[in-house]
This record gives sequence, C-alpha cells and structure tokens, in this order.
Amino acid sequence: MFLYITMFCSFQRNPGNSQFRTIEDDLVTALIKSGCIPENHGDDMKKMSFQRCARTDKGVSAAGQVVSLKVWLIEDIVKKINEHLPPQIRVLGFKRVTQGFNSKNNCDARTYSYMLPTVAFSPKDYDTGNKADFRLEQTTLQRLNRLFSLYKGTHNFHNFTSQKAPNDPSARRYITEMSCGEPFICDNCEFAVITVRGQSFMLHQIRKMIGLVIAVIRGYAKEEVMERSWGQEKVDIPKAPGLGLVLERVHFERYNKRFGGDGLHERLEWDQEEEAIKSFKEAHIYPTIVETECQEDSMVSWMSSLPIHDFEATATETKDDKDQKLDNPDRGNESD
Repeated sequence: MFLYITMFCSFQRNPGNSQFRTIEDDLVTALIKSGCIPENHGDDMKKMSFQRCARTDKGVSAAGQVVSLKVWLIEDIVKKINEHLPPQIRVLGFKRVTQGFNSKNNCDARTYSYMLPTVAFSPKDYDTGNKADFRLEQTTLQRLNRLFSLYKGTHNFHNFTSQKAPNDPSARRYITEMSCGEPFICDNCEFAVITVRGQSFMLHQIRKMIGLVIAVIRGYAKEEVMERSWGQEKVDIPKAPGLGLVLERVHFERYNKRFGGDGLHERLEWDQEEEAIKSFKEAHIYPTIVETECQEDSMVSWMSSLPIHDFEATATETKDDKDQKLDNPDRGNESD
C-alpha cells in the first residue's frame, strides 16, 4: 500500500516516454535501487506480474493505492524503498498474498473523496469573486445529499465517461455510497468533502457525477436530467476539475473472507497504517489541494463554463469524446 499527491502527470507508467513523469516511474526506480527487483523488470513490468488496483489521472492523489507484484523480500523492505522515493510518494506496507493474486481483479470496491470549495454550490447569480465569504446552508447540504443518493444502486453511466455506447454492458456500474460531509474553513475559505464508494469507476465518471450535481444545484440543469442521463440518449455532462479527487481506499472483502482466516495469509486491511495515512493527508494531500485551489481558482474557472452546456438538448458527440479520439481510443475503461 502506498500514497501520493497530485504533482505527477498520472499514475500509470508509459514505457519509452520519458517526457512525462508518473508515479510508477518513481516506484519502479525505487524498487530497482532498493534491490527488490532485477533491473530488466523495469523495462517489462509483466515479468514481475505488476498490476495496479486503480489508475489515477493527472491532478488526482491517493491515500490508499495498492499494487500487486513479485519482489525479493529483503530486510526492512518498506524503509529501503522509501529511501529512494520523493517525500510526495510513500510506501506504507507489504502483505504476502495468494499465488496468482491480481490487485485489480481481486478488488471488489473503491472509495474516493473529492475536496472542493463550497462556493461550487452557490446560486448561479452569486459573485464567485467573493468565494471566501460564501457559506453552505444546511438546506442546500441536505438537497446535495438527496441528489447524491440518487446515484446509489446500479445505473448505466455511459454518459459519465467517453466513447461508451448506451448498450455497452461495461457502462453499468454499482454505487453503494455517495454523500457530502459538513463544511469546514481552511485558509479563510469554506470547503467540503464528497465521499463515494462503488464497485469500480470509469474514466472521469466521478468528476462527471459531481459536475452534474453542481449544475443542478446552481440552477443550470433540472433534476430530471440525472435520470435522463442513465437512459439511451447522449447527454453532455460537465466534468468537474481533477484537483480535489483522492483515491481513499481499495477494498478486498471477498478475498479477506476466503483467505484472511486460513492461517497462511494476512487480511488485506490497513488499520495499523491509519495514523500514517492521516498524517500524510494532513501534511501533503490537503495542503496541496487547498493551496492550488486558492492560487489557481480551478473550481471557479470551471464554474464559468457551465452556461455553455445545454442540458435539455440531446448531444451527438461531447467534447470529451472528441478529446479522447485525439488522445487515446482505449482509455474508456480506466478509473477516474
């Protein structure tokens, strides 16, 4: 298990592309330098059966990422790996698993959080230049949580990613929890944290789920658009900024139930690392999100784009679809 913050381009490594630094680039380098894997495994990660639990895009942090791989179990393995990692990336622990274990396939749920300034939920006529003065009312918070609860259950989320046909079975996703917590003040600005747990997520799905609710709360879209977005027609849904999104935890409940009590394998739980996780988030993740938001106004800038969306019309092709065709046609199955 390990953690990282938003300064990197993305999580997944792109062999042969040294232009953009990723989390996996630094992790593989540290594994080689610490003596956990032979150098040639860095060129072909299949040799060590490397698999990530979830991919994260640029601007997305993680407080509980898990990867599976074959390594030499050297003494003080965590300490030695961390000696070769930047302070923004930390390995917290290793656990022995069953032969053939795959962190992605054995993971049965993922929990994300999204930290944002509450001015995102202000009425459309509010002067966002006064974002520090905005305070979220309890009635608005209650409405927010009612809207977020509509996502619970199984729905067709083809409109919440790119290049997914309405009849594609993989677009159906199961959400178990989604809610917004009580607001709090940080650096003279009010923030709140949205938490969502689901079986798995597609590329940009969470950001679009949040973006649509913001559009409804601000008065740019009617509540009915949420149910319509799960139907067959194409709906152009705004994608909230990546800043603020954090992979909080990955869950292995079925694995733990089957192997956690067999006396040979450890349960894939991280209770002993909770204090270290909390410290890392408070020292690195939260300050980075708040500081970047205050300096760059990413949320307020994004909010100015909401009026260009026509939530009543049926879209033939969204901007995200066009961008993905130019970028990489195979990315529709990635997590947020």
